[in-house]
Amino acid sequence: MKKFIEALREIPPLHFIMLTVAGIINAFGITIFLMPVKLYDSGISGTSMFLAQHSPEWLSLSVFLIILNVPLFLYGTKKQGLSFTICAVYTVIIYSVSSWLITDVLPVDVSLASPLAGTDLLLCAVFGGIISGMGSGLAIRYGGAMDGIEVMAVIFAKKLGLSVGTFVMIYNVALYIICGIAINSWILPLYSIVTYAAALKTVDFIVDGLQRSKAAMIITSEPDKIGSRLMKEFGCGVTIIQAKGGFSGTDRSVLYFVVNRFQVMKVKDIVHKVDPLAYITLTEVADIFSANHNN
Repeated sequence: MKKFIEALREIPPLHFIMLTVAGIINAFGITIFLMPVKLYDSGISGTSMFLAQHSPEWLSLSVFLIILNVPLFLYGTKKQGLSFTICAVYTVIIYSVSSWLITDVLPVDVSLASPLAGTDLLLCAVFGGIISGMGSGLAIRYGGAMDGIEVMAVIFAKKLGLSVGTFVMIYNVALYIICGIAINSWILPLYSIVTYAAALKTVDFIVDGLQRSKAAMIITSEPDKIGSRLMKEFGCGVTIIQAKGGFSGTDRSVLYFVVNRFQVMKVKDIVHKVDPLAYITLTEVADIFSANHNN
């Protein structure tokens, strides 16, 4: 409980505000554009939509979102940190409650067609993907996540010799194939791929290309303090390289640290709290290979 309270205090109030907005936006895109015409989102959200269509009425999208997502976020706590888990679970709850309000409480008819795009599958697929992608992107940008499958990808992709993007793509392709077989039609699954593509591009735009891992090069005069904080926070090693300023001739240290898409903003905050003058560069990392896959 003490760790939970400490982690909760570390999360800025602005993050909760933006995560609330993210959950509402995502719910709007899903319930207004995708669900009325039975298109599928990606990841756990798409899985929840599919299961809700083939379950009793009380097992709604909102219920499946919580049942499937929360355990995955809790499982990823050790890898991602308690603050991330709190933000992610909070975002999913907002997404779930907002979806329930739109479909069951507000005077909006989403039973047969999209209130804004009618039954036009292409419009629903594109705008549903863009809007839900905006919600997912905001969630990631402010320390949370909308979908537990990405957390699982971060944890298991390297062990399987895959990139995070490839892991997620394989899951989604399998999901759409299962959907097509179950409904005995490929039209809706194929349009759902359009939704996935639109959402993916939007997420990349919102989070400034954070889909892949980033290699952080941190030039600082406080390497021990920053390295200690990073290792304590993320539970992984930091490489320290001794260097010298080309203009000043002053001794400096360069910390090399690989982070995933959920950790970039927190790394920046940690580094600049310890050393406001630290210089940070981030570069894309396509793949990470290690001789010891247990690391």
